[in-house]
Amino acid sequence: MNLFAGLEKFGIKADGTANIFEDEKKSNAAAGGGEKQEEIPTEESFLLDKAIRCAVCDKVFKTKMIKNGRIKRLEPDFDLRPRFEYIDTLKYDVSSCPYCGYTAMNRYFEHVTSGQIKLIKEQVCANFKPSGSDEPMLLDYDMAIERYKLALFNTIVKKGKTSEKAYTCLKLAWLYRGKAETLDAKDADINAKRKECKEQEEAFYQQAYEGFMKAVSSEMFPMCGMDQCTVDYLLATMAYHFKKYDVASKCIARIQQTPSASKKMKDRAFDLKETIVAEIRKNKQA
Repeated sequence: MNLFAGLEKFGIKADGTANIFEDEKKSNAAAGGGEKQEEIPTEESFLLDKAIRCAVCDKVFKTKMIKNGRIKRLEPDFDLRPRFEYIDTLKYDVSSCPYCGYTAMNRYFEHVTSGQIKLIKEQVCANFKPSGSDEPMLLDYDMAIERYKLALFNTIVKKGKTSEKAYTCLKLAWLYRGKAETLDAKDADINAKRKECKEQEEAFYQQAYEGFMKAVSSEMFPMCGMDQCTVDYLLATMAYHFKKYDVASKCIARIQQTPSASKKMKDRAFDLKETIVAEIRKNKQA
């Protein structure tokens, strides 16, 4: 039976189309023949080159930026260290001028005063040795750490805010944590490298904690793009890490008493409070 009888007047010959869904069955059968493995995207596929102008020497250079529309956010670490699928975006959150050495986190790169530019030119640019090489296709952890350290030095030179220095130290600690997680298990020196990463993470984490403690008493919010509840939670996790339970408890209390705090943030604060209480009880019993 020809289901398309009558279409001849339009010049269409529809013979052999008795089964409307025949092609779909064939395609489904072909698809079911073997499951196609999902291709893992490369780190490079999440990056793009962006030309920016240096705020100090006025030269244009290219730097790597994240394609924000492509990345998939995962659950962060206990201290809000961001995690994304297939890529550590922290590595690409710093811009470094290859001509003069001015380096800063992307949120601060363009925001420098004439007085700060003068200081950077005198204490950074005057001694900087250009690498002469193009922007690498990818940044490994060692390259990223070097840039963050250069950013921290620039921040100190330009007499930047305490919060900016603290935030740079925090991100350095996170980078060392990320580096430790990606070390090759077959490396003969893996234990020594893990130890070094841990020591560096702890050193910068300590600096970040002290810096944010000073910043909350002298600066206005938002701080480094974070509201007060976020900074309080961050301080609570760091204080817990350093066994300063009284400081952590005060920060948690402020979050719980803030009407504007999100439910998710209050839930995190409650979970951290429970962890601290359990830790204190454990120490008393010991």
